[in-house]
Amino acid sequence: MDPTPFLINADLHCHSKVSDGTLEPEALAARAKAHGVELWALTDHDEIGGQQRALDAALALDLPYLTGTEISVSFAGRVVHIVGLGFDHRDAALTEGLRATRGGRGARAREMAAGLAQVGIKDAYEGALRYVGNPELISRTHFARFLVEAGHCGDIPEVFRRFLTEGKPGYVEHKWARLGDAVRWVREAGGEAVIAHPGRYPFTPTEEYALFTEFIAHGGRGVEVVTGSHTAADAVKYTETALEFGLYASRGSDFHSPEESRTDLGRLDTHLSGRLTPIWQLLEPRIHRPTTPVRAS
Repeated sequence: MDPTPFLINADLHCHSKVSDGTLEPEALAARAKAHGVELWALTDHDEIGGQQRALDAALALDLPYLTGTEISVSFAGRVVHIVGLGFDHRDAALTEGLRATRGGRGARAREMAAGLAQVGIKDAYEGALRYVGNPELISRTHFARFLVEAGHCGDIPEVFRRFLTEGKPGYVEHKWARLGDAVRWVREAGGEAVIAHPGRYPFTPTEEYALFTEFIAHGGRGVEVVTGSHTAADAVKYTETALEFGLYASRGSDFHSPEESRTDLGRLDTHLSGRLTPIWQLLEPRIHRPTTPVRAS
């Protein structure tokens, strides 16, 4: 590992067509390599079905790899995302937990389409399905792509200003995993849990403190400090938060698509502060490298 590990171009948060990205895992591996990523993880939403493909592609490109996923969690009436890194992607309990979390997306999607139909947008369910690589993971993002393609909105940000969010047409709440379960699945599979992009959640200071406190109580050990949706001020804030709570720091673009993402894979322009300890130092034994045989389950 680099003697200044906080300067490594690590990108430990992105999505493929296995969830709501637009590129295949192999194309993401190639993009990461081309953009100078030195440590990569694919973190599809509530799914690890693309992990072996991503791992094989990364190793073929001489690109160090950490297994990953992003788990949807309900906390304080909001959806929070927990990134899992460095786990055994063949672990049965993790696989089953994620499968259960995905359950109900189909029924929710039909309710979303019904809500859009009430404001004159027809056939949204069928339209969203055209963008779905895995029907079990149909999501708001797939509906958003349909709304742009059908001319109802000019771009993805406009979709989420007008539709699919709380109080807007097409929004349907879903019961996600519990925070403690998500952290436990990851840890018992040999990995570490990370709070994803904390700057995105509209929590009060008290609610945010409760999130971090409960996360740590369940065994969570990391937080994303630098990510595609964080401002420079967010990075400063969550550097201090990581230090306050004794958490390891992570970094990732949250890349979904060349056409949609505000930050391209491997193109984050901020490194972690040298005051922080990167999560990949903790996970060093779990990093897959071309010279390291893939562990059998």
